[in-house]
Amino acid sequence: MWWLFVGVTFFVSATPGPNMMLVMVSGARFGFRPAMVTMAGCWTALMAMMALSAAGLGATIQTFPALFDSLRLAGAAYLAYLGIKIWRAPVHAGGDLAAARARLPSSPRSLFRQGMLVGGSNPKAILFALAFLPQFIDPALPKLPQFAILLLTFSVIEIAWYTVYAGSGQRLAIYLRRASVLKLFNRVTGGVFVAFAVAMADVRR
Repeated sequence: MWWLFVGVTFFVSATPGPNMMLVMVSGARFGFRPAMVTMAGCWTALMAMMALSAAGLGATIQTFPALFDSLRLAGAAYLAYLGIKIWRAPVHAGGDLAAARARLPSSPRSLFRQGMLVGGSNPKAILFALAFLPQFIDPALPKLPQFAILLLTFSVIEIAWYTVYAGSGQRLAIYLRRASVLKLFNRVTGGVFVAFAVAMADVRR
């Protein structure tokens, strides 16, 4: 069962969803170290959801679907806002990346909060934590050690993929020195976040 969990988690984490996309954009705009702060925010949100799953909130979500819908729609609205903000970000003719960066939050606190908001409102993450994870818990055995092993396994895989996406974003920064390329990057990434928002709003349990 553990190997099955590893395999599923590996491919689910690798899928380029809102969390991974946000980490990549942070790496491209601000560099690898600031992207690590974004990663920490996403990871903290995921760990909080895992802890809530261990506390039995998954059953509450299933009993009250409106709670899931509220989280889903709030997440969709935030992703749409983020996408529009990136899309409309100013690009300067000088081509200097530092001057042409979008007016996105760049302080560690803002990046961490942004990561938490995206990570905590992602329906895929919510369903993974509250519906998928409990399936690997044997009710006949002590639950706490099982959750600890699964959380550690998930963290290692998730952080590894965050690092890959952040590094990929950092490599993209070389090409963003040209204003025309940066403008295209803003349009593409902003459009992707809006597409995520539309897909999130259309999710059905």
